[in-house]
Amino acid sequence: MNQKKIRILAASDLHGDSRKVRKLAELAYRKNVDLVVIAGDITQFDIDATNMIGPFLSKGKKVLFVPGNHDSSATAEFLSEKYKITNLQFYSFRHEGIGFFGCGGANIGPNELTEKEMLQYLKKGFAGVKDTEKKIMVTHLHPTGTSIERMSFPGGESIRKAIEDFQPDIHICGHIHEAEGVEENIGKTKVFCVGSKGKIIEI
Repeated sequence: MNQKKIRILAASDLHGDSRKVRKLAELAYRKNVDLVVIAGDITQFDIDATNMIGPFLSKGKKVLFVPGNHDSSATAEFLSEKYKITNLQFYSFRHEGIGFFGCGGANIGPNELTEKEMLQYLKKGFAGVKDTEKKIMVTHLHPTGTSIERMSFPGGESIRKAIEDFQPDIHICGHIHEAEGVEENIGKTKVFCVGSKGKIIEI
């Protein structure tokens, strides 16, 4: 049974701002985090993808991500292949008894995914980590029926269903800039809406 606390730096909605990335990389180093998790919108409509991952790697930090609605599949593939980082939309990830899985995109705008597609990605990812001691689900879009949704527009019904069905210990999302810092619970799952300032999460 895993006794060690794992420290994660979770962020989202960086939108091509390499200055914010450098600050987050310094924070990751200073706080000695084990992993960096980016919940989408790394770029601004696929512009300025360079220097968005390298600063984390230069500090010796592993990076996991899902694409946002601003990140095309081509950009996500470029980032994954160039920097050898894990896109959780396609590959689940295990670290010290914790299973990570997720899905990017959103239900509106560019790089839109249907509710059915999002749920399929989440089901596939969960299958790869269902036997892990702890589980973290990462999406760009927020779930329906939360205070995050009340601050913006409708979230994902498929994301809410995945939380209720799979009961991950933690759910990390982004997308709604105004909701950065919101924390709430859906059953046993702790939901964190993160943004460009970053959030240290221990599990």
